[in-house]
Amino acid sequence: MRFKAIFAALFVCLASAAVCLADDAFSGTWKLNEAKSKLSAGMNKNTTVTYAVSGDSVKVTLDGVAPDGKATHDEWTGKFDGKDYPVTGNPMTDTRAYKKINDHTLEATGKKDGKVVLTAKITVSADGKTRTVVATQTGADGKKSASTAVYDKQ
Repeated sequence: MRFKAIFAALFVCLASAAVCLADDAFSGTWKLNEAKSKLSAGMNKNTTVTYAVSGDSVKVTLDGVAPDGKATHDEWTGKFDGKDYPVTGNPMTDTRAYKKINDHTLEATGKKDGKVVLTAKITVSADGKTRTVVATQTGADGKKSASTAVYDKQ
C-alpha cells in the first residue's frame, strides 16, 4: 500500500513537471540573430526579448531600436488566451494579444486605438534553442511591412 502511494505521488510530480516544461518553451531571454533575420527598415528591431512566467500570467519585455535609431523598451503582461492586454512603452500599439496555438507556437496581434496594426507568428524550434517571429505591421502612414526575426536562446 505504501509503495502504491509513493508511486502515485511520484507520477503526479513527474506529470506536473512535464506539463510545466511543455508550457515553458518561450520562457527566458532571447537575443536577435541579425545574420539569420530579414528585417524591414520600417519596423522596430527588437534585439532582446524576455518571457517571464509568474503564476498563470506571462510578462513579455522587448528591448531594441526604433527605425529612427532611438532605444525602445516595452512591456506586456497577460495570458496566452487571445485576449487584449495593455502594452506600455510602445507608441505603435496600445494592446497586444497572444494566442497559444501549441507548445511551440504563438500568434500575436497588436492594436492601436482598437485597430489591428501588427500580426505575428512566433515559433520556438523543437530543440528550444531558436525562436522565429514572422511579423506584418501597418505603419501610421498605412504602409505594410513584413519581417522575419530569428532569436537565439540565452
